[in-house]
Amino acid sequence: MQRATKGAAVAVLVAGTVAGAWAIVDAQRAGLAPPAAPRVLAVTALPAPALDGPVSVEAALARRRSVRAFGAAPVTAAERSQLLWAAQGVTDAAGGRTAPSAGARYPLEVYAVDPSGVYHYDARGHRLELIRRGDAGPALAAAALGQAAVRRAPLRLVVTGVVARTAAKYGARAERYVLLEAGHAAENVLLEAVALGLGAVPVGALDGAKVRAALGLPADQEPIYVIAIGHLP
Repeated sequence: MQRATKGAAVAVLVAGTVAGAWAIVDAQRAGLAPPAAPRVLAVTALPAPALDGPVSVEAALARRRSVRAFGAAPVTAAERSQLLWAAQGVTDAAGGRTAPSAGARYPLEVYAVDPSGVYHYDARGHRLELIRRGDAGPALAAAALGQAAVRRAPLRLVVTGVVARTAAKYGARAERYVLLEAGHAAENVLLEAVALGLGAVPVGALDGAKVRAALGLPADQEPIYVIAIGHLP
């Protein structure tokens, strides 16, 4: 009974997410200005991502498991660089990325959350933009239905989608495409985590409004995934 109740609660959250996203799309089609982007407080360049490694794709697939317990060691800058590049890194001069995107609309935004602050990943510059100082982890965990893995992880990647970017070309199919794209990006991150010897777990049970409030995100960005990441205990 408890499992069924929790599933019903998640279903209500998903329904609210879809309704909220399409309310934003309708407003933008009506000519209303999109919400302002968060103010950038500082910029940090990331190390260049490695394009080859000791773990094959096949080995990473075989080893991938959901890991919910983490050691205390922080995720390094080099590791963070690889994870973010795997999610949305630019891979050619035309702007192609590591994850496929319907119509090359690129509706996803990725954020890194650690005890020092909330950072937006600038894919084209391969750099981090600090948008909020301080540890948003406890508030993010509360928005993820109190899941301990989100609270304990030294690093959380948050994947959001701007449905309006894709809806401009694909209309009513856009929401489906954005969700599929988030899945592509998340699987890239999970396989990269295996290649780096890290543990990770994707979390989709979220209260989108609470995630936006915790991280200071614009109203047009719908949180889709939180990926909790850390070193194995």
